[in-house]
Amino acid sequence: MLTYILIGLAVLLAGFLIVAARQPDDLRVERRVTISAPATFAFAQVNDLRKWPEISPYAKDDPAAQYTFAGPADGVGSSVAWAGNAKVGTGRITITDCRPDELVRFKFEFFKPWYCTNTTDFIIRSTGSGTEVTWAMMMKNNFIGKASGLVMNMDKLMGESFQAGLMNLKNLAEAAAKK
Repeated sequence: MLTYILIGLAVLLAGFLIVAARQPDDLRVERRVTISAPATFAFAQVNDLRKWPEISPYAKDDPAAQYTFAGPADGVGSSVAWAGNAKVGTGRITITDCRPDELVRFKFEFFKPWYCTNTTDFIIRSTGSGTEVTWAMMMKNNFIGKASGLVMNMDKLMGESFQAGLMNLKNLAEAAAKK
């Protein structure tokens, strides 16, 4: 009887590993919001990493987190590193590309509680009703990520955070536009 149980567990494990290995190599999560303000105001908020703690959906998880800014005040080369509690972890964001009122691209590096690097874009587009801002994250999905994706919905998990951050951005940009 024990033999059959062990064989059954081995088959289940092998099946899980095969299904995990066949998951997509790339992961993309994106959310968008429309802001009632010109693109200039949204771009100014995202392009200045000194404002990141106000936009970040994770800042509320550790109000005592420490932020260290480096490079220029805004634009390419600007970066912010953070160190926080176990929920926020440690990491660094660096602006790698920006086009005024159109795009800010970041290299996101997480060091703790796990190591991960991804590319994150804030795509800004003027519309008839204001400005549409899309927060999109792209990353390579290694085997651990693929296996995790079988038990956690990364789009839902990350998407909720992105939506919260976009609402922070919306409030900040609309308030700045009213001044």
